[in-house]
Amino acid sequence: MIGKVNRVLLGLVGLILLVVGGGVLVTGLGVSLPSWWPFDGKGDVLLSKGDRGRWRDEGWWWPVVLAVLAVLVLLALWWLLAQLRRARLSEVLIDSGDGEGAVLRGKALEGALGDDTAGLDGVADSKVRLAGRRRAPEARIRLLMEPHGAPAKVLRELSDEALAHARSSAGLDELPAEVRLKAVKHRAERVT
Repeated sequence: MIGKVNRVLLGLVGLILLVVGGGVLVTGLGVSLPSWWPFDGKGDVLLSKGDRGRWRDEGWWWPVVLAVLAVLVLLALWWLLAQLRRARLSEVLIDSGDGEGAVLRGKALEGALGDDTAGLDGVADSKVRLAGRRRAPEARIRLLMEPHGAPAKVLRELSDEALAHARSSAGLDELPAEVRLKAVKHRAERVT
């Protein structure tokens, strides 16, 4: 969804900039444009002194200007936050063997994979997110390691057990995974 919004917004902004910039360039070169075009010649300005002061004395002018600017700021913040949020895969297509296929909810696969990874020795907590495409999902796994957990052993068990189980149960040929490990904060143990 956000990709479509990005393309539409960029297309509209680009089209507006192209039309306005091209019109200003053509006017600056001395070509006459229709009468509704705001620029008349090479020495013309974007807003004349009369245009700039025309609405100042009206009571509705400043509230409208502030409201439009507030809406623009809120839309820009929404767009920025939408860019920072990672897309979550909502469903996975599975080849059921009958030619039609089946659909598996992404949250169900995330939950099953999360339960398998949380049960590994040396893992205190795990968070799993699916990304990618419906036919080629990718797992993003964050593991919170206990102090005694060995990262190499946990990654081997994750690959051999949890990811293999998820691949086989979902009927996937492959399930690439990006794993991030983080240690649990704990006090140092005193050795005597």
